[in-house]
Amino acid sequence: MNTFQRYFLFTLFCFLLLTVGFAGGYLINPRSLTNSGDFPVLGEAYKILDKNGLTPVAESPNLEYGMIRGMLQAYGDPYTVFVEPVQHELETNSLQGSFGGIGVRFGRDAENQLILYPFSGSPAREAGIQDGDRLLAVGDLSVLSDTPLDTIQAALRGAVGTPVQLTIARPPDYETVELSVRRAEFPIPSVAWHLEATEPRLGVVEVNMLSANTPTEILNAFQELRNHGATGFVLDLRDNGGGLLNAGIDTARLFLKDGTVIEQRYRDKEVEVYRVDKAGELIDVPLVILINKNTASAAEIVAGALQANHRAPLIGSPSYGKDTIQLVFDLVDGSSLHVTTARWWVPGIEPPLAENGLQPDIVIAPQDDTNGADAAIQAAINVLFDSGES
Repeated sequence: MNTFQRYFLFTLFCFLLLTVGFAGGYLINPRSLTNSGDFPVLGEAYKILDKNGLTPVAESPNLEYGMIRGMLQAYGDPYTVFVEPVQHELETNSLQGSFGGIGVRFGRDAENQLILYPFSGSPAREAGIQDGDRLLAVGDLSVLSDTPLDTIQAALRGAVGTPVQLTIARPPDYETVELSVRRAEFPIPSVAWHLEATEPRLGVVEVNMLSANTPTEILNAFQELRNHGATGFVLDLRDNGGGLLNAGIDTARLFLKDGTVIEQRYRDKEVEVYRVDKAGELIDVPLVILINKNTASAAEIVAGALQANHRAPLIGSPSYGKDTIQLVFDLVDGSSLHVTTARWWVPGIEPPLAENGLQPDIVIAPQDDTNGADAAIQAAINVLFDSGES
């Protein structure tokens, strides 16, 4: 266990001492289960299976991972989850908002082989990677047609400035070439923005997750839209499954002059209150927020805090309703355990979030979109402009 971060995820992610003891002791050497005093039934079952099973018992880490998942299933919390090393690394990259990589996108050729397309000015391009090169290996990892893409992505990523060895096959003769590519930092944007085509005074800021960089990205987006004539704004949190707790709190603070963002409580601890300490940079912008059933956790913090503080109305359908906090514990092999350790709430939001989600001020059902029009955007236009605001 090296570090932990607070964050929420849509399919997320107290049992910590048991888990660490289980994974760190019994599971590192599965055969030690036969001598276990703490889990006698498990040890007995393992011994029987190992001795009598038709096929050999799976070796670590598959056996360990299966045992951990079984333990969490018995624990019964849908947001306390185990994440294998590759997925944990990619997830961490996304939440940090950047990663060390080589700058390529992937494709498949007619033989279903993975091919590379380096970005202009990327380390891959500078190292000699060409459009259409087949990727055969990343270091010691052989890249086959059925190798999972996330496994390949994780192998390509690493610390900024470190080299990664690639083996490629170059068309048309598919001669094998070995190259060393030095990784560089690449941002993972969490925010996109545009002027609404049907109402150019409306700036739309879409936030797909809450990462460490999101508050800064939102400030930049609002400034760009203002520079292009926007006078009213939509913060689109639809299909945003959450992200970092602090990013959600800091994003809400951008729009608030004062008040409380959330309150939270860990087991056996006093309630913690997150307030607005100073007026945010965007307290005066006319604003509405779009939500739907996939708006969850940290995104619900933003929407709920702004609704409860009467800063912006919510438009759309009820949100997901995830009001718990997970701590992420790194395990020794690069995997991680996401443990539900606290609950949060927005003062003034009733009923409890987990029961019904956030309730929009203006309800827009998905089926209300007709002829390709976005009914929630149209409702935002009506609120911001037809009411006389500009």
